[in-house]
Amino acid sequence: MSSSTHESAVPSEGLLGTGQPALLDELDYLLITALQTSPRAEWAQIGKALGVDASTAARRWNRLTEAGNAWLSCYTVAVGPVAPIIAFIEVDCAAGALHEVAAEIADDPHLISIEHVTGARDLLLTAAFPDLAMLARYVGFRLGRLPGVSATRSQTATAVHTEGSRWRLDRLAPDSQDVLAKDRGPAAPRRGLAAPDALDTRLYLLLSEDFRQPAARLAERLGVSPTTVRRRLDRMHRQDALIYRCEVARPLSGWPISVTFWGVAPAGEAARIASQLIRMRETRLCASLTGPHNLLLTVWLRSAEDIGGFEARLTDRFPELAVMDRAVALWQLKIAGHLLDPRGRHIRGVPVTFWEEPGAERAEDALLERLRVAR
Repeated sequence: MSSSTHESAVPSEGLLGTGQPALLDELDYLLITALQTSPRAEWAQIGKALGVDASTAARRWNRLTEAGNAWLSCYTVAVGPVAPIIAFIEVDCAAGALHEVAAEIADDPHLISIEHVTGARDLLLTAAFPDLAMLARYVGFRLGRLPGVSATRSQTATAVHTEGSRWRLDRLAPDSQDVLAKDRGPAAPRRGLAAPDALDTRLYLLLSEDFRQPAARLAERLGVSPTTVRRRLDRMHRQDALIYRCEVARPLSGWPISVTFWGVAPAGEAARIASQLIRMRETRLCASLTGPHNLLLTVWLRSAEDIGGFEARLTDRFPELAVMDRAVALWQLKIAGHLLDPRGRHIRGVPVTFWEEPGAERAEDALLERLRVAR
């Protein structure tokens, strides 16, 4: 494949069944898939996989990001020797208050995602916390006190079986995937993570801006040596403490419909079912939950007409799994720490620094002072 061929490519047919030209062409989709496959690969390596030169790949990526059609994100799971608590929080809003509530919480550092959804809740939040105490503090002293919030319900994940960083457009041929796989070693299990110190935190914040920055640039901004930066990055990568993602505006992905299902599986079957759910092409997120529903599944589908068919296939394949509820995303306002417009285009990033919540902590301290005084 030559770069000139790709540069002159005509945009493909519309992905939403409208007959209108899509905003992305085949090289764009290949480039996004390459960055999903190997997010930190050098442009020369990406260009080799795509059959273009490095400058063409970099120029195409800049065009995609400037339009908000694709972007990179990075967040950390390193908060100490135990994994963070992942919570799914349903929020009910007073009439007319939904968007005001969403705007108020958009920059909350605990929130990985915010979705306006159909069904029995207005907002569905995916959040991370270092422990259950901070989850309780956030729900009770932050969300529960916001004007316009009428109720919240929380469930925690006992296991996250897969999440969006592992989802691919799957546009690359096997030989191109092999080119990108050469520099990727096996991921280490996320356990025994060292709690981040001040330099780790500063490094992470820079990576959340742009994790493709070279070590020399990161070192310059941190005021340390490139060797120090590389050593810290190597440790984080060995521990699999950083999650890298390449995202594409969902309406342009070919999978414009996002649906979340809540199900109940027999306790002895839940792990087996989850292990098969994560192999399904449509799966973006699968987690085991506490609460009345012990499995949560988020999928991307080709059209709204596919929702019923997918659920029918799900129940046919797993008759022991009872689907109890479902919700369609109307607007994914935040995904993996990035704010999006109603068309799924990128607005700006919000670092996921879920280990601190000073406002709620002060409110909790005030309550504790009251509780210490006998009445």
